[in-house]
Amino acid sequence: MQTIKRDKDFDKSAWTDIELSIVMPCLDEEKTVGHSIDEAKRFIKKHEINAEIIVVDNASTDDSKAVALSHGAKVISEGRPGYGRAIRKGLKCAIGRVIIICDCDMTYDLYHLEDIYLPLCSGDHDMMIGIRRPVQKDAASLSHKLGVAFLSFLGRKRYHVDVKDFHCGLRGLTYKAMKRLRLRTRGMEFATEMIAEASRRNLKIGQADVDLKKCPYKRQSKLRTVRDGFRHLVYILFFGMNTV
Repeated sequence: MQTIKRDKDFDKSAWTDIELSIVMPCLDEEKTVGHSIDEAKRFIKKHEINAEIIVVDNASTDDSKAVALSHGAKVISEGRPGYGRAIRKGLKCAIGRVIIICDCDMTYDLYHLEDIYLPLCSGDHDMMIGIRRPVQKDAASLSHKLGVAFLSFLGRKRYHVDVKDFHCGLRGLTYKAMKRLRLRTRGMEFATEMIAEASRRNLKIGQADVDLKKCPYKRQSKLRTVRDGFRHLVYILFFGMNTV
């Protein structure tokens, strides 16, 4: 087990003793959300972290909420549709000094979060972004890979950051950094907005390789490659360059 190095100011907050908040946006993930919560809890137990797991139910029509509750997560609801809205709601409720955002569809390894958590915990970085590394065939489609590569290239040029994967669903930031960001977007473009805001406020952004797997269950993908890609493109071209 890796030793956790904490920021020199890490234990000076009197208002909370929660070290980590894990925020999971959730839309119709009854088959996977329980496993995701359990895996995150194993990471928490391994490092003896005082943590909370927040599942943001984004108007699911299945039993996602009940499953999340039965596995010990705190469940909050965001009835308005949108990935960005769900995460913003989760961030608003999170009280951990470090916040990790992750999908709950079993595509990410939530037992090995050290490379995301430790640099934030130590104060070496304000934000950490995952770089997806497919470890299974068909974990990501060719069109998705090409779209992410193109939009990430535009994002790097636009915001002057060396972020390789603008759209990774596994990322983290400190509570202090989160409070400095002005996050407003509703949909998938939220992933780009987070990085744009961090760049504008001169936050220290780090990156870490993360494994990407294919969801083991047959499910309706939430991603709409053309529509969501267009939303990212519009944000990069026309928004996200406001002054601090």
